[in-house]
Amino acid sequence: MKQILTILLVITLAPASLRAQSCLGTELKVGSGYEMISYDGKGKESGRMVYKILKVSQAAGNTVVDLELQMFDKKDKETMKSTYQMKCTGDELKIDASSFMAEDQRKSLESFEMTFTSNDIIFPGSLSVGQKLKDGSLHGEGSAGPMSITTDMKIMNRIVEGKEKLSVPAGTFDVFKITSDMNVSTKTVMKIGFDFQSVSYRAKDILWDIKTETYRKGKLMGTTVLSKLL
Repeated sequence: MKQILTILLVITLAPASLRAQSCLGTELKVGSGYEMISYDGKGKESGRMVYKILKVSQAAGNTVVDLELQMFDKKDKETMKSTYQMKCTGDELKIDASSFMAEDQRKSLESFEMTFTSNDIIFPGSLSVGQKLKDGSLHGEGSAGPMSITTDMKIMNRIVEGKEKLSVPAGTFDVFKITSDMNVSTKTVMKIGFDFQSVSYRAKDILWDIKTETYRKGKLMGTTVLSKLL
């Protein structure tokens, strides 16, 4: 009896990092993650992205997930590696807006020492058709020698447009279709900006997008699909 009580006490007092943790129905394990395959506007494979959980911790009542993002080109050569965070409040998932940066945008900023401020992208644990989601944004400032740069990304008008069944390499899912508008701008000597439209498909109990589509002026620019859960 004494041994049983001791075991129960150890389990109860064990650090949160040693116990199974979850976010919106998904169990969080260090080393787990997912893989996305990218296609260009013509449907040709252009690369893949691998996301892995590096750390799961607790802060201010939230579950904080540190992730690593690796990008590979169509020849499977690694082109970039970075990290970002997600936070789970229990009924919402908050994603660092820097994870929504396109690969070409990341590459264009490699020579600058950048500091970013994120207004997180929020996904409620429960979605419904017609629901309006909060805007998100990312602001960056940096310099390379005498040249300074600022960059902004705004994700707006996020609406749950519908619900459907979707098949991707990772399986078949019941998904919600979420549309949004995105503006990306960069200022050095002069300011240059571009507008995009994004469509993402999300499934219950899956933290990651099942599929995303990016459009500019009505033309499909690229697609990513969930290829496997790791």
